[in-house]
Amino acid sequence: MLQNPEIHYLDNAATTMVAPEVADVINNAMREHWANPSSLYVPGAQSEAALNAARAVVARTLGCKPRELYFTSCGSESNNLALLGAALTRSFGKGIVVSGFEHPSVQKPLERLAKMGYDVTVVNPRPDGTLDIDEMLAHVDKNTILTACMMVNNEIGTRNDVERLAAAVKQKNSRTIVHVDAVQAWMRVPIKLDNIDTLSVSGHKIHAPKGIGALYLSDRLVQAFQPPYLGGEQEREMRPGTENLPYAMGLAAAASRLAKSMKSRDTAIRALNARLREGLKAFPEVEINSPDSAVAEVLNFSENCIKSETMLAFLAEKNIYVSSASACGRGQPSHTLAAMGRSPLAIDTAIRVSFCADNTPEDVDAFLNRFEDGMKHLQRIKK
Repeated sequence: MLQNPEIHYLDNAATTMVAPEVADVINNAMREHWANPSSLYVPGAQSEAALNAARAVVARTLGCKPRELYFTSCGSESNNLALLGAALTRSFGKGIVVSGFEHPSVQKPLERLAKMGYDVTVVNPRPDGTLDIDEMLAHVDKNTILTACMMVNNEIGTRNDVERLAAAVKQKNSRTIVHVDAVQAWMRVPIKLDNIDTLSVSGHKIHAPKGIGALYLSDRLVQAFQPPYLGGEQEREMRPGTENLPYAMGLAAAASRLAKSMKSRDTAIRALNARLREGLKAFPEVEINSPDSAVAEVLNFSENCIKSETMLAFLAEKNIYVSSASACGRGQPSHTLAAMGRSPLAIDTAIRVSFCADNTPEDVDAFLNRFEDGMKHLQRIKK
Protein backbone atom coordinates (compact mmCIF):
# COMPACT_ATOMS: atom_id res chain seq x y z
CA MET A 1 0.00 0.00 0.00
CA LEU A 2 2.89 2.35 0.69
CA GLN A 3 3.76 4.49 -2.30
CA ASN A 4 7.24 5.32 -1.00
CA PRO A 5 9.30 2.24 -0.09
CA GLU A 6 11.59 4.43 2.00
CA ILE A 7 8.78 5.14 4.46
CA HIS A 8 8.59 2.64 7.30
CA TYR A 9 5.25 3.22 8.98
CA LEU A 10 4.98 1.23 12.21
CA ASP A 11 2.25 3.11 14.09
CA ASN A 12 -0.83 1.26 12.91
CA ALA A 13 -2.42 1.22 16.38
CA ALA A 14 -2.70 5.01 16.01
CA THR A 15 -4.16 4.85 12.52
CA THR A 16 -3.84 2.85 9.34
CA MET A 17 -3.45 4.07 5.79
CA VAL A 18 -6.66 4.06 3.79
CA ALA A 19 -6.68 1.17 1.32
CA PRO A 20 -6.89 2.38 -2.31
CA GLU A 21 -9.89 0.16 -3.05
CA VAL A 22 -11.67 1.58 0.00
CA ALA A 23 -10.97 5.12 -1.18
CA ASP A 24 -12.41 4.17 -4.59
CA VAL A 25 -15.64 2.95 -2.97
CA ILE A 26 -15.95 6.20 -1.03
CA ASN A 27 -15.25 8.35 -4.10
CA ASN A 28 -17.88 6.51 -6.14
CA ALA A 29 -20.39 6.74 -3.30
CA MET A 30 -19.94 10.50 -3.07
CA ARG A 31 -20.80 10.79 -6.74
CA GLU A 32 -23.56 8.19 -6.99
CA HIS A 33 -25.25 8.30 -3.57
CA TRP A 34 -25.41 12.02 -2.91
CA ALA A 35 -29.01 12.00 -1.64
CA ASN A 36 -29.96 11.99 2.04
CA PRO A 37 -30.88 8.42 3.11
CA SER A 38 -33.86 9.84 5.01
CA SER A 39 -35.37 11.50 1.93
CA LEU A 40 -38.55 9.96 0.50
CA TYR A 41 -37.80 10.37 -3.21
CA VAL A 42 -36.05 7.74 -5.35
CA PRO A 43 -32.41 8.92 -4.93
CA GLY A 44 -32.95 9.01 -1.16
CA ALA A 45 -34.34 5.49 -1.20
CA GLN A 46 -31.31 4.35 -3.17
CA SER A 47 -29.02 5.93 -0.57
CA GLU A 48 -30.96 4.21 2.20
CA ALA A 49 -30.60 0.86 0.43
CA ALA A 50 -26.83 1.41 0.12
CA LEU A 51 -26.63 2.32 3.81
CA ASN A 52 -28.53 -0.80 4.81
CA ALA A 53 -26.26 -2.94 2.62
CA ALA A 54 -23.17 -1.46 4.29
CA ARG A 55 -24.71 -2.07 7.71
CA ALA A 56 -25.33 -5.72 6.85
CA VAL A 57 -21.71 -6.22 5.76
CA VAL A 58 -20.26 -4.72 8.93
CA ALA A 59 -22.75 -6.62 11.11
CA ARG A 60 -21.72 -9.88 9.46
CA THR A 61 -18.09 -9.39 10.52
CA LEU A 62 -19.25 -9.00 14.13
CA GLY A 63 -21.77 -11.81 14.06
CA CYS A 64 -24.71 -9.60 14.93
CA LYS A 65 -28.00 -8.64 13.26
CA PRO A 66 -27.91 -5.54 11.03
CA ARG A 67 -30.50 -3.86 13.24
CA GLU A 68 -28.07 -4.19 16.18
CA LEU A 69 -25.40 -2.15 14.35
CA TYR A 70 -25.36 1.66 14.56
CA PHE A 71 -22.98 3.86 12.58
CA THR A 72 -21.07 6.54 14.50
CA SER A 73 -18.19 8.88 13.74
CA CYS A 74 -15.52 6.78 15.50
CA GLY A 75 -14.77 4.34 18.28
CA SER A 76 -14.49 7.14 20.83
CA GLU A 77 -18.01 8.31 20.08
CA SER A 78 -19.26 4.73 20.25
CA ASN A 79 -17.71 4.35 23.70
CA ASN A 80 -19.26 7.59 24.94
CA LEU A 81 -22.66 6.68 23.55
CA ALA A 82 -22.58 3.24 25.17
CA LEU A 83 -21.30 4.29 28.59
CA LEU A 84 -23.35 7.43 29.12
CA GLY A 85 -26.36 5.65 27.68
CA ALA A 86 -25.86 2.78 30.13
CA ALA A 87 -25.97 5.21 33.06
CA LEU A 88 -29.23 6.68 31.76
CA THR A 89 -30.68 3.23 31.16
CA ARG A 90 -30.02 1.51 34.48
CA SER A 91 -31.34 3.07 37.71
CA PHE A 92 -31.25 0.18 40.21
CA GLY A 93 -27.74 1.03 41.46
CA LYS A 94 -24.66 3.20 41.02
CA GLY A 95 -21.88 0.61 40.72
CA ILE A 96 -19.51 0.59 37.75
CA VAL A 97 -16.48 -1.71 37.34
CA VAL A 98 -13.80 -0.88 34.75
CA SER A 99 -10.27 -1.99 33.93
CA GLY A 100 -7.48 0.44 34.75
CA PHE A 101 -5.97 0.69 31.29
CA GLU A 102 -8.91 1.74 29.15
CA HIS A 103 -8.79 4.22 26.28
CA PRO A 104 -9.47 7.85 27.31
CA SER A 105 -12.87 7.65 25.60
CA VAL A 106 -13.83 5.14 28.28
CA GLN A 107 -11.86 6.65 31.16
CA LYS A 108 -13.15 10.20 30.77
CA PRO A 109 -16.91 9.44 30.62
CA LEU A 110 -16.58 7.23 33.70
CA GLU A 111 -14.64 9.95 35.52
CA ARG A 112 -17.56 12.28 34.79
CA LEU A 113 -20.03 9.69 36.08
CA ALA A 114 -17.94 9.33 39.25
CA LYS A 115 -18.26 13.09 39.83
CA MET A 116 -22.02 12.69 39.39
CA GLY A 117 -22.16 10.19 42.24
CA TYR A 118 -21.58 6.85 40.58
CA ASP A 119 -19.36 4.38 42.42
CA VAL A 120 -16.63 3.59 39.88
CA THR A 121 -14.24 0.78 40.80
CA VAL A 122 -11.02 0.65 38.75
CA VAL A 123 -9.07 -2.62 38.52
CA ASN A 124 -5.52 -1.98 37.38
CA PRO A 125 -3.54 -4.46 35.28
CA ARG A 126 -0.89 -6.60 36.87
CA PRO A 127 2.78 -5.52 36.57
CA ASP A 128 3.18 -7.87 33.58
CA GLY A 129 0.40 -6.07 31.68
CA THR A 130 -2.26 -8.75 32.07
CA LEU A 131 -5.63 -8.13 33.71
CA ASP A 132 -7.08 -10.16 36.59
CA ILE A 133 -10.61 -10.92 35.38
CA ASP A 134 -11.45 -12.56 38.72
CA GLU A 135 -10.65 -9.33 40.54
CA MET A 136 -13.03 -7.43 38.26
CA LEU A 137 -15.73 -10.02 38.92
CA ALA A 138 -15.21 -9.74 42.67
CA HIS A 139 -16.50 -6.16 42.53
CA VAL A 140 -19.70 -7.01 40.62
CA ASP A 141 -22.79 -7.17 42.85
CA LYS A 142 -26.51 -6.41 42.82
CA ASN A 143 -25.83 -2.67 42.53
CA THR A 144 -23.47 -2.90 39.54
CA ILE A 145 -25.09 -1.31 36.50
CA LEU A 146 -22.10 -1.47 34.16
CA THR A 147 -18.79 -3.21 33.54
CA ALA A 148 -16.36 -2.01 30.87
CA CYS A 149 -13.28 -3.79 29.61
CA MET A 150 -11.38 -3.40 26.34
CA MET A 151 -10.74 -6.52 24.30
CA VAL A 152 -7.22 -5.51 23.20
CA ASN A 153 -5.23 -2.78 24.92
CA ASN A 154 -4.11 -0.09 22.49
CA GLU A 155 -0.74 0.61 24.15
CA ILE A 156 0.69 -2.80 25.04
CA GLY A 157 -1.55 -5.21 23.12
CA THR A 158 -2.96 -7.18 26.08
CA ARG A 159 -5.75 -9.53 24.95
CA ASN A 160 -8.34 -9.52 27.73
CA ASP A 161 -10.75 -12.43 28.19
CA VAL A 162 -13.86 -10.29 27.84
CA GLU A 163 -15.91 -13.32 26.83
CA ARG A 164 -15.34 -14.98 30.22
CA LEU A 165 -15.86 -11.67 31.99
CA ALA A 166 -19.19 -11.05 30.25
CA ALA A 167 -20.51 -14.55 30.95
CA ALA A 168 -19.58 -14.40 34.62
CA VAL A 169 -20.96 -10.88 35.06
CA LYS A 170 -24.34 -12.01 33.71
CA GLN A 171 -24.33 -14.94 36.12
CA LYS A 172 -23.77 -12.58 39.06
CA ASN A 173 -26.18 -9.88 37.88
CA SER A 174 -28.10 -10.36 34.66
CA ARG A 175 -29.07 -6.67 34.57
CA THR A 176 -25.47 -5.42 34.53
CA ILE A 177 -24.61 -3.91 31.14
CA VAL A 178 -21.34 -5.25 29.69
CA HIS A 179 -19.46 -2.88 27.38
CA VAL A 180 -16.40 -3.82 25.32
CA ASP A 181 -14.09 -1.47 23.45
CA ALA A 182 -13.04 -3.63 20.48
CA VAL A 183 -11.38 -0.90 18.43
CA GLN A 184 -7.98 -2.62 18.46
CA ALA A 185 -9.48 -6.11 18.26
CA TRP A 186 -11.86 -5.89 15.31
CA MET A 187 -10.57 -7.73 12.24
CA ARG A 188 -7.54 -8.89 14.24
CA VAL A 189 -8.97 -11.42 16.70
CA PRO A 190 -12.24 -13.38 16.69
CA ILE A 191 -15.14 -11.58 18.35
CA LYS A 192 -17.98 -13.44 20.09
CA LEU A 193 -20.83 -11.25 21.27
CA ASP A 194 -22.43 -13.73 23.70
CA ASN A 195 -23.36 -11.84 26.91
CA ILE A 196 -21.85 -8.57 25.58
CA ASP A 197 -24.41 -5.75 25.44
CA THR A 198 -22.49 -2.99 23.67
CA LEU A 199 -19.26 -3.07 21.64
CA SER A 200 -17.41 -0.33 19.78
CA VAL A 201 -15.31 -0.45 16.59
CA SER A 202 -13.57 2.15 14.44
CA GLY A 203 -12.80 2.49 10.75
CA HIS A 204 -9.38 4.08 10.74
CA LYS A 205 -7.82 1.08 12.48
CA ILE A 206 -8.79 -1.21 9.58
CA HIS A 207 -7.75 0.90 6.54
CA ALA A 208 -10.98 2.89 6.30
CA PRO A 209 -10.90 6.67 6.81
CA LYS A 210 -11.04 8.60 10.05
CA GLY A 211 -14.56 9.75 10.84
CA ILE A 212 -16.50 6.49 10.74
CA GLY A 213 -17.13 3.85 13.38
CA ALA A 214 -19.92 1.67 14.70
CA LEU A 215 -21.60 0.54 17.90
CA TYR A 216 -23.11 -2.87 18.46
CA LEU A 217 -26.18 -2.58 20.70
CA SER A 218 -27.74 -5.91 21.62
CA ASP A 219 -31.42 -6.58 21.00
CA ARG A 220 -31.56 -7.52 24.69
CA LEU A 221 -30.93 -3.91 25.61
CA VAL A 222 -32.25 -1.81 22.77
CA GLN A 223 -35.83 -1.34 23.99
CA ALA A 224 -34.70 0.08 27.33
CA PHE A 225 -31.55 1.88 26.14
CA GLN A 226 -31.54 5.65 26.68
CA PRO A 227 -29.01 7.34 24.37
CA PRO A 228 -27.34 10.55 25.60
CA TYR A 229 -28.05 12.29 22.26
CA LEU A 230 -31.23 14.07 21.22
CA GLY A 231 -32.14 15.21 17.73
CA GLY A 232 -33.31 13.55 14.55
CA GLU A 233 -34.50 10.01 14.02
CA GLN A 234 -31.43 8.77 12.14
CA GLU A 235 -29.90 5.47 13.25
CA ARG A 236 -33.24 4.52 14.79
CA GLU A 237 -33.07 7.50 17.16
CA MET A 238 -29.88 6.24 18.81
CA ARG A 239 -27.50 8.63 17.08
CA PRO A 240 -29.02 11.73 15.43
CA GLY A 241 -27.39 13.39 12.43
CA THR A 242 -27.42 12.70 8.72
CA GLU A 243 -25.55 9.47 8.12
CA ASN A 244 -22.12 9.59 6.51
CA LEU A 245 -23.10 7.17 3.76
CA PRO A 246 -19.86 7.25 1.71
CA TYR A 247 -17.75 6.49 4.77
CA ALA A 248 -20.19 3.81 5.95
CA MET A 249 -19.76 2.14 2.57
CA GLY A 250 -16.00 2.55 2.95
CA LEU A 251 -16.13 0.93 6.38
CA ALA A 252 -18.00 -2.01 4.90
CA ALA A 253 -15.49 -2.31 2.07
CA ALA A 254 -12.55 -2.25 4.51
CA ALA A 255 -14.12 -4.85 6.80
CA SER A 256 -15.02 -7.12 3.89
CA ARG A 257 -11.49 -6.82 2.52
CA LEU A 258 -9.85 -7.86 5.80
CA ALA A 259 -12.36 -10.59 6.63
CA LYS A 260 -10.88 -12.68 3.83
CA SER A 261 -7.34 -12.71 5.21
CA MET A 262 -7.43 -12.88 9.02
CA LYS A 263 -5.45 -16.14 9.28
CA SER A 264 -2.75 -15.23 6.78
CA ARG A 265 -2.38 -11.75 8.26
CA ASP A 266 -2.02 -13.16 11.75
CA THR A 267 0.76 -15.51 10.61
CA ALA A 268 2.65 -12.73 8.82
CA ILE A 269 2.35 -10.25 11.68
CA ARG A 270 3.43 -12.82 14.26
CA ALA A 271 6.60 -13.31 12.23
CA LEU A 272 7.27 -9.55 12.24
CA ASN A 273 6.69 -9.35 15.99
CA ALA A 274 9.06 -12.25 16.60
CA ARG A 275 11.68 -10.62 14.35
CA LEU A 276 11.47 -7.40 16.34
CA ARG A 277 11.61 -9.17 19.70
CA GLU A 278 14.67 -11.11 18.58
CA GLY A 279 16.38 -7.95 17.36
CA LEU A 280 15.73 -6.12 20.63
CA LYS A 281 17.63 -8.82 22.53
CA ALA A 282 20.83 -7.14 21.35
CA PHE A 283 20.10 -4.21 23.69
CA PRO A 284 20.47 -5.13 27.36
CA GLU A 285 18.79 -1.90 28.44
CA VAL A 286 15.51 -2.82 26.72
CA GLU A 287 12.61 -4.09 28.79
CA ILE A 288 9.52 -5.45 27.02
CA ASN A 289 6.25 -4.03 28.38
CA SER A 290 3.85 -6.09 26.27
CA PRO A 291 2.92 -9.42 27.86
CA ASP A 292 3.92 -12.59 26.04
CA SER A 293 0.24 -13.25 25.38
CA ALA A 294 -0.34 -9.86 23.73
CA VAL A 295 -1.62 -9.63 20.17
CA ALA A 296 1.19 -9.62 17.63
CA GLU A 297 0.15 -6.26 16.17
CA VAL A 298 1.52 -4.32 19.17
CA LEU A 299 4.92 -4.46 20.82
CA ASN A 300 5.69 -1.93 23.55
CA PHE A 301 9.09 -1.68 25.20
CA SER A 302 11.20 0.72 27.25
CA GLU A 303 14.82 1.35 26.33
CA ASN A 304 15.42 2.92 29.77
CA CYS A 305 18.03 5.45 28.76
CA ILE A 306 16.80 7.93 26.09
CA LYS A 307 13.64 10.00 26.24
CA SER A 308 10.94 8.70 23.94
CA GLU A 309 10.45 11.98 22.09
CA THR A 310 14.18 12.17 21.40
CA MET A 311 14.28 8.65 19.97
CA LEU A 312 11.06 9.16 17.99
CA ALA A 313 12.42 12.32 16.37
CA PHE A 314 15.68 10.52 15.53
CA LEU A 315 13.78 7.66 13.90
CA ALA A 316 11.53 10.06 12.00
CA GLU A 317 14.55 11.67 10.34
CA LYS A 318 14.84 8.41 8.39
CA ASN A 319 11.08 8.10 7.75
CA ILE A 320 10.60 5.49 10.48
CA TYR A 321 7.39 6.22 12.35
CA VAL A 322 6.46 4.74 15.72
CA SER A 323 4.94 6.22 18.88
CA SER A 324 5.48 6.38 22.63
CA ALA A 325 1.89 5.88 23.85
CA SER A 326 -1.70 6.29 22.72
CA ALA A 327 -2.13 8.80 19.91
CA CYS A 328 -5.14 10.19 21.80
CA GLY A 329 -2.79 11.17 24.64
CA ARG A 330 -1.15 13.89 22.54
CA GLY A 331 2.32 13.08 23.85
CA GLN A 332 1.20 12.57 27.47
CA PRO A 333 2.95 9.83 29.47
CA SER A 334 1.40 6.39 29.13
CA HIS A 335 -1.42 5.87 31.63
CA THR A 336 -1.29 2.14 30.85
CA LEU A 337 2.33 1.80 31.94
CA ALA A 338 1.59 3.91 35.00
CA ALA A 339 -1.32 1.60 35.90
CA MET A 340 1.07 -1.35 35.59
CA GLY A 341 3.38 0.30 38.12
CA ARG A 342 6.22 0.93 35.69
CA SER A 343 8.92 3.35 36.86
CA PRO A 344 8.99 6.97 35.63
CA LEU A 345 12.13 6.10 33.65
CA ALA A 346 10.41 3.19 31.89
CA ILE A 347 7.41 5.40 31.08
CA ASP A 348 9.59 8.26 29.81
CA THR A 349 11.51 5.93 27.49
CA ALA A 350 8.67 3.76 26.18
CA ILE A 351 8.20 3.03 22.48
CA ARG A 352 5.21 1.36 20.81
CA VAL A 353 5.65 -0.42 17.48
CA SER A 354 2.41 -1.53 15.85
CA PHE A 355 2.06 -3.60 12.70
CA CYS A 356 -0.42 -4.21 9.93
CA ALA A 357 -0.34 -6.65 7.01
CA ASP A 358 1.36 -4.08 4.78
CA ASN A 359 4.50 -4.14 6.92
CA THR A 360 7.52 -6.16 5.88
CA PRO A 361 10.70 -7.57 7.43
CA GLU A 362 12.48 -4.61 5.81
CA ASP A 363 10.43 -2.26 8.01
CA VAL A 364 11.55 -4.13 11.12
CA ASP A 365 15.18 -4.15 10.03
CA ALA A 366 15.11 -0.44 9.20
CA PHE A 367 13.73 0.27 12.65
CA LEU A 368 16.33 -1.89 14.40
CA ASN A 369 19.23 -0.39 12.45
CA ARG A 370 18.20 3.18 13.17
CA PHE A 371 17.33 2.33 16.77
CA GLU A 372 20.84 0.92 17.22
CA ASP A 373 22.32 4.18 15.93
CA GLY A 374 20.16 6.10 18.37
CA MET A 375 21.18 3.96 21.30
CA LYS A 376 24.84 4.62 20.44
CA HIS A 377 24.72 8.34 19.76
CA LEU A 378 21.73 10.03 21.43
CA GLN A 379 22.02 11.77 24.77
CA ARG A 380 21.14 9.54 27.67
CA ILE A 381 19.06 10.44 30.69
CA LYS A 382 21.18 11.21 33.73
CA LYS A 383 20.29 8.88 36.57
